Amino acid sequence: MFDWRWDFAFEILPRLLQATLNTLAAAGIGYGIAVVLGLVFALAQRTPSRFVTLVVRECVEFIRSTPLVLQIFFVFFVGPQFGIRLSPWVAGMIAIGLHYSAYLSEVYRGGLEAVPKGQWEACTALNLSTTKTYFRVIIPQALPPSLAGMGNYLVGIFKDTPMLSVIGVAELMQAASAIGGANYRYLEPYTMVGIIFLAISLPAAGLIKVFEAWVHKKLGMN
Repeated sequence: MFDWRWDFAFEILPRLLQATLNTLAAAGIGYGIAVVLGLVFALAQRTPSRFVTLVVRECVEFIRSTPLVLQIFFVFFVGPQFGIRLSPWVAGMIAIGLHYSAYLSEVYRGGLEAVPKGQWEACTALNLSTTKTYFRVIIPQALPPSLAGMGNYLVGIFKDTPMLSVIGVAELMQAASAIGGANYRYLEPYTMVGIIFLAISLPAAGLIKVFEAWVHKKLGMN
């Protein structure tokens, strides 16, 4: 029988909203790590050194081929075996950032390969350094085609933050589970968590598409 209690729902709402802020912080910091590290991985795979390219490529494939929850456990529980002791928050941010950096590196790689060959040849003819070639010419042209993939992974990382609860990070899903366990009522907290995720994910996806269209229009790419 459907037994929804509005008084209980309003009572737990402030706690869920506080947990939502933690979830957004986790997603934002993790995504920031992924954006930077993903670009490093993408550029490292284009170095003249075949050894570096091979090692980085295999690392990226390894990260993409293993579950996120396993990586979270590894960073938090195995790290201390090597003298690396991290709080649940830090371990979670590193794990989720590292995981999505592997996927974003492939998004960047596609963007870099989309840059016309003539742009690379022009940089060589102008005798630009590798740093100037990438950061002044190539990367600004590679980012617009990458925006769609980057936006998708931003939403994806937000939806994967509940996995951080396995190491005790106080995000939205863990808060709902704690409320349900303490009150023996799971209908309201879990339903409200689903609504909160939808209320954030759907507008975020729409804003990403609007931003992508604006960038393309600004650059005359339509």
